Amino acid sequence: MELFPALSIGWLNGWLPLVIYVSIKIIITSTCPKEVKTRLIDRKGWTKTQIVMTTIGKSFTLINIILLFLSPLKFGSVEFIIGIILYFIGIIALSIAIINFKNAPLGKPITTGFYKISRNPQLFSIYILFLGHILMIGSWISLIILLISIFGSYYSILGEEKRLNERYGDSYLEYKEKVPRYFIFF
Repeated sequence: MELFPALSIGWLNGWLPLVIYVSIKIIITSTCPKEVKTRLIDRKGWTKTQIVMTTIGKSFTLINIILLFLSPLKFGSVEFIIGIILYFIGIIALSIAIINFKNAPLGKPITTGFYKISRNPQLFSIYILFLGHILMIGSWISLIILLISIFGSYYSILGEEKRLNERYGDSYLEYKEKVPRYFIFF
C-alpha cells in the first residue's frame, strides 16, 4: 500500500471494477418497478444536518471514484488478492440486497433476505465493495476518504430510519430492536 497512488490513464486501472459495479447496479435496478425506485431514493423529512453531512460524504465518494478511476490496479500484490475477493463479495451481496429490496412488499418494512441480518445491507455491501476496490489499487488516501464517506453516510441512515419510523411505526421499531444497523454486531 502507498499513501497516494500514481495517477494515470490506462487500460488496467481502477475504472474496470467501477464499470462492472455500475453496469450490474444499472441492470438490476432497471428491473425494479417505479414505486421501488422511488422508495429507494426517498429523502423526505431529512434534517438540514442530515442533508449536509450526506452531501459531504457523497462528495468524498466522488473524489474516491476519481482516484479509483485513474489509479493502476496492483495485480499480484497481497492487497490486490484480498481486494478482489472483498470486491466480488460486495458485488454479490449488493445484488442480492437490491433484489431483496425489489421483491419486498411496499406497505411494510423490508425484513427478508439480507435485511434479516442488516438494516442497511445495500450500503454495507457498497462499502465492502469499495474497500476491496481500494485494496486493488493499494492506496491509503483512498482508504481514508472511504472512512470519511462512511461517516457521512451515517447521517443518511439516520434520515432513512426517521422516515421508516414515521411510515411503519411499531413494526419498524420491532425490526430495529432485532436487527443491527450495519451487520451482525454493529
